[in-house]
Amino acid sequence: MKKILEVKNLSKIYGSGCSLCAVSTGPENETNVCPHCGSIVAIHDVSFDLYEGEILGIMGESGSGKSTIVKNLYFDQIPDSGYANFYDAAQSHSIFSLNNAQQRWLRNHRFGMVYQNPHLGLNFDISAGGNIAERLLMSDLMNYGEIRERVKTLLARTEVLLSRVDELPKNFSGGMQQRVQIAKALATQPPLLFLDEVTTGLDLSVQARILDLILEIQQELKTAMIVVTHDLGVIRLLAGRTLVMKYGRIIETGLTDQILEDPQHAYTQRLVASAL
Repeated sequence: MKKILEVKNLSKIYGSGCSLCAVSTGPENETNVCPHCGSIVAIHDVSFDLYEGEILGIMGESGSGKSTIVKNLYFDQIPDSGYANFYDAAQSHSIFSLNNAQQRWLRNHRFGMVYQNPHLGLNFDISAGGNIAERLLMSDLMNYGEIRERVKTLLARTEVLLSRVDELPKNFSGGMQQRVQIAKALATQPPLLFLDEVTTGLDLSVQARILDLILEIQQELKTAMIVVTHDLGVIRLLAGRTLVMKYGRIIETGLTDQILEDPQHAYTQRLVASAL
């Protein structure tokens, strides 16, 4: 299987940081707040690989650092250390070494992001179709007719009524807003998609339809995905492999079935038991 992403020793601290941050935080210290300088060690020394067409789950409680990983990889934040290589066709990009214009190109052409809060992923001042058109324009598609057709195809694919193409996202339900976000993220057919708590706060029936849609997309387009969630049901359904995080560190990693059926770390055991 072809590797699409390699992440090594990724770290992010909120605050000034000090030489004792790493040794004074983490699962063994039961905190991610440095007692010496007060900085928050959001993630420390995170490493993993992702393969073409694979769905990798990252799970953990609130504050475990799971969302920080995807925000760094999508350039919403700048990591303090570590590197990530993105393998694109015959090219390899060391993504944190790229300049702003090159990072923007990757975001617009090769990556997609679906946020928990649709306000972060959608412009609520323009129509649902306009949001998707905006991403297509940023990826250098300029023909109006072509854009309009592509927008309709994407909305139909994500089960948004075409009669609502010119409506503002604020008039949509939470589940429908997530569908528009997914359509927008898929507009450039990116080989890599980040999904950050995309079903949180949605009704169970809406959650189920969104998850089915994600699986269909992955099977149809062979899109590699990183799914961040605290919901074991989402992990069980979507992810082939899973990383478990606590206080900014990866504490367990393996095949999802293995982790859910026979968790090794005491924290993972508690997580799984609490969901039964």
